[in-house]
Parts: sequence; C-alpha cells; structure tokens
Amino acid sequence: MSRYARLAFTKNVRGVQEERGSAEAMARLLARDTGEPDRLGPDEADFIMARDGFYLASTGDDGWPYVQFRGGPPGFVHVLDAGTLGWLEVRGNRQYITTGNLRSDDRVSLFFMDYANPTRLKIFGRAETRDPSEFPELHGKLAEPRTDGPLEQLMVIRVEGLFWNCPKHITPRYSEAELAEALEPVRERMRMLAEENAALRERLQDRD
Repeated sequence: MSRYARLAFTKNVRGVQEERGSAEAMARLLARDTGEPDRLGPDEADFIMARDGFYLASTGDDGWPYVQFRGGPPGFVHVLDAGTLGWLEVRGNRQYITTGNLRSDDRVSLFFMDYANPTRLKIFGRAETRDPSEFPELHGKLAEPRTDGPLEQLMVIRVEGLFWNCPKHITPRYSEAELAEALEPVRERMRMLAEENAALRERLQDRD
C-alpha cells in the first residue's frame, strides 16, 4: 500500500490534502514507501481470483481517461506471481480503446469490487498485450478459467501499487450465484415444510 500512495499523491493531490487537513495522516502512508512495487499477498490473490469482473482504466494519447468493465467466471484474472496479473482478452465491441491507449501509455488502474461483502481493492500497474501464438506457455496458464468468446490477445499487468479501499458507501449487491447460495437454506426449509404439509394432508384424509 505504500507504493500506491507515492503514485497517487501527486503534487496537486498533496496540495489539496494540506488545504483540507489530511496531509499529516497521508504522510504516514508516504513514509512507508520503499521505492519498490507493492506485492500481492495471499489476501489480495484470493480476493482477485474470486471476482467475476473488475474495472480497468487507461489514458488516451490526448489525455482523456477511459474506463472499461472486464468480466468472466471467477478466476479469469490469474495471479501469476506476487507482482503479475494476467487474463485472456476476448473480442468485444471492436473499438479497441484500451488496447490503443496502451500504445502511448502503459499505465493502468484496476478496481476490484466485492459488492456482497462491501470491499474494494485498487491496483496501479503497467499493462502489456501479447500475441498468444508467441507466448504459448503463458497462454496455457491463462486458458482456464477464461472469459467466453474469440481470443484476441493476452493481457499482462505488472503491479506497481495496491490499496484496500474504505468500504464506506458500497451498496451491497448480489450476483445470481451469490443469491442462490444465500437462499438455499430458505429453499430447503420450504421443501421440508411442503413435505410436512403433504403428510398432514394425508393424515387428515385418512381420518375422513
């Protein structure tokens, strides 16, 4: 998290922190910076691989930022090592904005959200696209699980900084799979009650 602060707290950001009284607290984060990229630990790896989507931000050569959603089955973003993420890029709307942006600036920001358990992880990194035919070993590592669709390229992110963000204001939301798991005890109870109800009806009919 120390490296993240060093990258995020630019001169103008520090100026605003001074104006609004948070500079001293933020300085403690800056003091932890060793100059080396932050590393992904077990908590970060487990969190990332459990997500079925995230937001990816890049910047165009004209300076405009661009944010895109990437989705797939949990685990489609692979933690290759403590400093590297990767996934298969499949065909989308064919605008290729993110890929084009990376040709002038490889810096990206990734935003991983867990809406069901209000938690978010922010990552700064440097992105590189690779041709699957030229990197068959990497292709194999990213092949399963993967997002459905025609494969276009491999995406590799070298992590520079990371930060577990405050859960404040995250509205809990649940995926279909999360709802199914949460509601299973309710469904089981309903099945049991239906069976009990049917048995009672039979007993009443027998008395008649």
